[in-house]
Amino acid sequence: MADLRINLAGIKSPNPFWLASAPPTNSGYQVQRAFEAGWGGAVWKTLGDPILNVSSRFAAISFAGNRVAGFNNIELITDRPLDVNLKEIYETKKRFPNHAIIASLMVEPKQEKWHELVKRVEDVGVDGLELNFGCPHGMAERGMGSASGQVPALVEQQTYWVKEVAQTPVIVKLTPNITDITATAEAATNGGADAISLINTINSLMGVDLDTWNTIPHVAGKGAHGGYCGPAVKPIALNMVAECARHPRINVPISGIGGISNWQDAVEFILMGATGVQVCTAAMHHGFRIVEDMIEGLSNYLDSKGIAAVTGIIGKSVSKYSDWGNLDLNYNIVARINTDVCINCNKCHIACEDTSHQCIDMLTDPSGKSYLKVREEDCVGCNLCSIVCPVDGAIDMTEVPNELPPMTWNERQAILNMTATCKADVTK
Repeated sequence: MADLRINLAGIKSPNPFWLASAPPTNSGYQVQRAFEAGWGGAVWKTLGDPILNVSSRFAAISFAGNRVAGFNNIELITDRPLDVNLKEIYETKKRFPNHAIIASLMVEPKQEKWHELVKRVEDVGVDGLELNFGCPHGMAERGMGSASGQVPALVEQQTYWVKEVAQTPVIVKLTPNITDITATAEAATNGGADAISLINTINSLMGVDLDTWNTIPHVAGKGAHGGYCGPAVKPIALNMVAECARHPRINVPISGIGGISNWQDAVEFILMGATGVQVCTAAMHHGFRIVEDMIEGLSNYLDSKGIAAVTGIIGKSVSKYSDWGNLDLNYNIVARINTDVCINCNKCHIACEDTSHQCIDMLTDPSGKSYLKVREEDCVGCNLCSIVCPVDGAIDMTEVPNELPPMTWNERQAILNMTATCKADVTK
């Protein structure tokens, strides 16, 4: 069995699977049950002030028969007194000394407030701190959470204040509700962050009840924007992790968060630069025991690749993620339909004909049997036909060699600029 232990900025845990700061980490009872189930760490639900909340708080969206494809909440930080949480953190750490316990913190952007809370939390033995600069609702309206997290100067300043007194590693949790997440990630590192975690939830309105016209969820007939998470946000989160991982001035470990539901998702985040991952919605949907499949799946995957430790795959895909201008313009793939597998539903033909490049012909063979065939000279390799095809193996996207050398947009422009310069020199 592969070694699944990680060390994220000095925070050690027996495996890379942590529960994110959220309802599943609201109490010692829950975190201890999670550790018994196999989770390697937990980020305790955000501590701070005030301890207020609303009812109701959650909503979910289902799609094509899949429940909880996306999840929304308008819940605030913990509604349990700080003293109670600190007592339970102490007891949990004492019982599970080898598991990672990180305290999520959120206070007003005042130096003395951060100093006071950091000292009190570290006194009970946490392994690290996670500064919540990401929560988009409720607290943000009072200058905390994403209200701070959207301003790089505030992220840097408050991280610096925490680092003035912190004795444990400091993780800064970033909001995705910003144009360029690398700006705040870099600000966090400038402030002294030992690691970053991303993403927090995305601003959202889950829906509207067509009978009552109330928002979903609503509180006594009124609604508010909430934080969106779950499987639907994974591509957004993975991109932001990748952008931070390949940024030359963001040289701190990353804790990946956002729609991670199984071991495959976790591997993708780790390959794209995350040292470990945090999970919330999947645990809320299926319970703590999903971590058993995550651990087994990750271990089997590493064994199948002949890799001894999960640390051996961290960031292995980062170099493969680049700017559009570095893509080979002469690389070419086309769709090929396997007629022995195709069920002739014609979904690929309709999609190609209506919304793509009209290169799938409906033909009839000598026996009178209809079949579909791609005109490869007109196919641009967009993938749409294979995406809409309901049958695995019916359409292959196949590389077609050509005689053209690799040429990126940036290389093309460089040649054009060079040619223009030469012509200008000649005319002088």
